[in-house]
Amino acid sequence: MWNVVFMGTPDFATGSLKALLEDGKYHIQAVVTQPDRPKGRGQKMVETPVKQFALQQGLPVYQPLKVKEPDFVKQLKDWNPDFIVVAAFGQFLTQEILDIPRYGCINVHASLLPKYRGAAPIQYAIIKGEKESGVTIMRMEKGMDTGAMYSKVRVPIEEETNFARLHDALMDKGAALLVETLPRIAEGLQPEIQDESKVSFATLLTKEMANIDWNRPAREIHDMVRGFDPVPGAFTRLPDGKILKLWETRITGKKRSAAPGTVTEVNKKDFCVACGDEELRILTVQPESKKRMPAAVFLNGHGNLKGERLGAGQEG
Repeated sequence: MWNVVFMGTPDFATGSLKALLEDGKYHIQAVVTQPDRPKGRGQKMVETPVKQFALQQGLPVYQPLKVKEPDFVKQLKDWNPDFIVVAAFGQFLTQEILDIPRYGCINVHASLLPKYRGAAPIQYAIIKGEKESGVTIMRMEKGMDTGAMYSKVRVPIEEETNFARLHDALMDKGAALLVETLPRIAEGLQPEIQDESKVSFATLLTKEMANIDWNRPAREIHDMVRGFDPVPGAFTRLPDGKILKLWETRITGKKRSAAPGTVTEVNKKDFCVACGDEELRILTVQPESKKRMPAAVFLNGHGNLKGERLGAGQEG
């Protein structure tokens, strides 16, 4: 049985921790996750998903403000793990930490490296219109997701795949790949160096990035809507200035006949908006301060949008 210190924070990481527990070959010495953070209007302190799961399993949880703190580094050395497994932890590891485990610090990264190094690889794969994504099991080094790669699993991105669906698929596939790969690493599996000429990055997402520019092609907006579902949610503004989030769209293939952002067609079920090249059909929306709803329900309460222009201030 191998000794493992696990480091992770969001839901994605719980899949890998669960797989390690269920496999039976690994003794989880400790679970390390980010400190509890205040969340919501009430600023209530919220535990990370990894902490919640670890406590349910009776695992010891540690939440150092910085893992590089000398006292915590000493604790890691005292554990003397075979592996430190990292999945979306959210802190950089120093070389001193990287050198601690017998078989190295192993990262579960949700992209087909060297594509989409960084914090938001799942969203970027969809937003950029990729036809597939995947998970890479890699040996960590000081650079951001620059380490050599031990194994990969590929997951197709279908026409209507959104972030939530791809996240869950990659979480499950990555967890299975992790428990399959770790024994091979212990047996001497040699990793493959990343091709630096093929590197791309997935930087942190901001709310402003989710603001729809109707001058963009319909395909790009459709991919953006999928990539930002459920967080932060692609949005536009109604003529009265209120925010309207878009959750489900379809490519029509119909060339636009009006200025970008103009509602060109309204029927009982949905409506179409002119983009930079074609029209985009809108199926599911969320008006400001309300819940998700079918476009038909929104239209019933809003009246006839036809001819109105979304996204105030955009030209094209």
